[in-house]
Amino acid sequence: MVIDSHQHFWKYEPVKHEWIDDEMSVIRRDFMPSDLQKLYAENGIDGCVAVQADQTLEETDFLLDLADKNDFIKGVVGWVDLRAENIEEVLEKYSKHSKLKGFRHVVQGEADHNFLLRPNFLRGIAALEKHGFTYDILVFPHQLGAVLELVKRFPKQKFVIDHIAKPYIKDGFYDGWAAIMFEIGKCKNVYCKLSGMVTEADYKTWTPEQIAPYMKLVLVAFGWQKVMFGSDWPVCLVAGNYKEIKELVTDFIAKHPSKEQVSIMGENARIFYNIK
Repeated sequence: MVIDSHQHFWKYEPVKHEWIDDEMSVIRRDFMPSDLQKLYAENGIDGCVAVQADQTLEETDFLLDLADKNDFIKGVVGWVDLRAENIEEVLEKYSKHSKLKGFRHVVQGEADHNFLLRPNFLRGIAALEKHGFTYDILVFPHQLGAVLELVKRFPKQKFVIDHIAKPYIKDGFYDGWAAIMFEIGKCKNVYCKLSGMVTEADYKTWTPEQIAPYMKLVLVAFGWQKVMFGSDWPVCLVAGNYKEIKELVTDFIAKHPSKEQVSIMGENARIFYNIK
């Protein structure tokens, strides 16, 4: 089974989606399952994990409704306020949804470099572990120090780093990001998505050769058993079409044994998100 481990749906609203700036104007519209289903048929994708793009419970419910109506949406990564006093109650409610696999917070947008380590957030992560939910880590490289502490503090919690932690590929920055990612990769409970890479490079001039060192580091640091393909559709469309995004990964791993390719392109996502 080929699984796209990371994509989004939305009904475009200028205020809600203000992060979509003028350079990204091509994605200032609705993106719904019917759009994606056609692309999947053309690119040999069997299913996907839909990930939150808005930090509201309404967003989580919106994605769950889409998943209920579209079998190819195999799992949902929603949002809850992990700092909330009633987090246990909220998670108990959501645990009834079999397609809800985990949660994410847009930590990259938090001014506090150590947001992940604040007591109220840690309490929420502890609650996730108890209910068997995964957690997607969305950060910039300067926040990776806190990530390393977080994942070591919860060795039984399943974490996955989105978009290889968004290294500044456009600027050619590598060493600082690579050093901490290598340490994080040693943690058995942490996976990493080969996703969101083209949008960290120059939208118009990126090349596979430019991104290859970053993908190589991820594979070395995490191992092929803990790496998964994700398109980051429709955000990826600002820098390339779906076929180009998929081929960036499939071409890179083409010389790996077929078992490793199958794992990276779907099996690891199936295991991590407990997709039936």
